[in-house]
Amino acid sequence: MSDAIPLLSVRDLHVHFKLASDSPWPWASPRVLKAVSGVSFDIYSGQTLGVVGESGCGKSTLARALLNLIPATAGSIAWQGQEMRGAAPAAWQDIRQSVQMIFQDPLASLNPRMTIGRIIAEPLRTHFPRMTGTDVMQKVRAMMQKVGLTEQQINRYPHEFSGGQCQRIGIARALVLEPKLVICDEPVSALDVSIQAQIINLLMELQSQMGLALLFIAHDLAVVKHISQRVMVMYLGRAMELADKSAIYQKPSHPYTQALLSAIPLPDPRRERSKVLQLLQGELPSPMNPPSGCSFRTRCPKAQLICAQQTPAMRALSPNTEVACLLA
Repeated sequence: MSDAIPLLSVRDLHVHFKLASDSPWPWASPRVLKAVSGVSFDIYSGQTLGVVGESGCGKSTLARALLNLIPATAGSIAWQGQEMRGAAPAAWQDIRQSVQMIFQDPLASLNPRMTIGRIIAEPLRTHFPRMTGTDVMQKVRAMMQKVGLTEQQINRYPHEFSGGQCQRIGIARALVLEPKLVICDEPVSALDVSIQAQIINLLMELQSQMGLALLFIAHDLAVVKHISQRVMVMYLGRAMELADKSAIYQKPSHPYTQALLSAIPLPDPRRERSKVLQLLQGELPSPMNPPSGCSFRTRCPKAQLICAQQTPAMRALSPNTEVACLLA
């Protein structure tokens, strides 16, 4: 895998937002919210990278920055070796044909005034304006069948569908262009548990059929374990650990990863009652005023003085594991 060229290569990515100052003086400097700070990773063809972390850790901001829906402040976003940060809108338009996104709220991401046939066809009409209407509808019907929708539903509106069906529509819209990479921003968090399994299995089946790469964002570690080959754990805008699935779930290296995994419910009631939870003390710090040094040190049970003095960079513990911890 290391010898292959990654589809997407991200290096030291930062996304900061300037907010109005809380000072009464008009000349005071604006406050800065550091949503993403120094995140790096690669995604290869056919691979699924899972991104997990608490709410507010910067997962969705990262996803939007990768598509330039939110401008990145610093760092590098390279698509098949081509640097995209700061690229012209026309260059991004070409890239978006190969990189699509599935959004968290299935109903809110669909235009309520358009039929699902027009919704799924919209990317084709945008990127292939010379395609005939017959060819467009033929591709739309074929994609609807792939995601488990029927042709009889093509003229219905989003409000006539359940949450799971709306997410299938969103998946069809994302895949109708036959992209190489799909960014899934918590695609099952708004769905019932039984429907979550159907959507996850659908994504895995389509990935196998179409050779897709997935960036799968979630806060449910059990879901991420089921679908991902590699997992990146984020905390307060930073990557804490990046490793193969087996390494993350069998031998986590970062204290934050260990605490997250200890909270996963076990299907065996006896093991669930006897397991030891690693409870984190304190509250999640504000990204506008993060702690010095390691951002996790204020809640880490293993923190030492050096953790407040140095910001840990991601370093390799093994060929398949990188961790941002001075004590690992």
